Amino acid sequence: MRPRKKDRHLPMCMFQRGPSFYFVRDGKWTNLGRDYRAALLEYAKLTGGASKDGMIDLIDRVMDHIAPYRSANTITQYRAVAERLKDMFAEFQPREVLPKHVAQVKTHMASTPNMANRTLTVLRVVFAQALEWGEVDSNPCIGIKPHSEKKRGRYLNDKELLSILDNCSEYMRCIFELAYLTGQRIGDVLSIKLDDVSDDGIAFQQQKTGSKVLISMTPDLDAVVQRAKALPRPADAKNLICNRKGKQVDYATTRDAWKRAREAAGVTDARIHDLRAKALTDAKKQGKDARKLGGHTDPRMTDRYIRQREHEVAEPPTMPRKSG
Repeated sequence: MRPRKKDRHLPMCMFQRGPSFYFVRDGKWTNLGRDYRAALLEYAKLTGGASKDGMIDLIDRVMDHIAPYRSANTITQYRAVAERLKDMFAEFQPREVLPKHVAQVKTHMASTPNMANRTLTVLRVVFAQALEWGEVDSNPCIGIKPHSEKKRGRYLNDKELLSILDNCSEYMRCIFELAYLTGQRIGDVLSIKLDDVSDDGIAFQQQKTGSKVLISMTPDLDAVVQRAKALPRPADAKNLICNRKGKQVDYATTRDAWKRAREAAGVTDARIHDLRAKALTDAKKQGKDARKLGGHTDPRMTDRYIRQREHEVAEPPTMPRKSG
């Protein structure tokens, strides 16, 4: 089929003649009316849903295309956002999405700026790929600034962490202790292979940045590693911690276990990612190199993670005293 020279913004088999829109199949022209939005709805009814070249199809294709190049955790989060985007743009063709529509998404989600920014990020990725494929002429997300996000200052103190760990299974406790003692992201901790562990430490290649870091083996870390190895596991399992089938534990299972343990411990506003922030903060307090532990090349990235327990401790001056 040769590409259209006219009506390129319309879905397949839909045409505009004068002020009216038509659905054409087998030589039969069905009038869809003059209102563009209403015509799209009628088109969807006649074709049994969203058109194959619409936004839903584009989003699905882009997610499948980028999956091999993103970490498992990232693509899981992207797909969750993608489902939300498919609902938002179900009636749109890619060429119909304009900057004003993207701005409306940003405004609509203003009460949850983190989620709004994540949604804008995924939408930007979708249109960047569509642009590369030649399916759109521009990326409507360009020029739409993200929301300003308040820096998270939550510090998980020792008592809170120990209380959460006490409310975990041994299986999950090993995961959370490994996350704290290595200072690595949960996705990287879940990916630890037995071959990554040596007498020298645990070798990581971070999924997000590609940075390589060897976390030195300490008595505390070795103790957790030995406990993890002692957990029930198939003989051919390759991961340090695995599920009953010997496969890598998925992020959602770990996140849900953290939430249950946190609630059982009565600890509020504690996210699983706070383990990494606590690790880097505590390492700095103990005089260790938090930047190396985090695998950051830019110290400013480390600073984003480091959170003070409460306030800097400062000594006041001494009171002047009368001489003599």
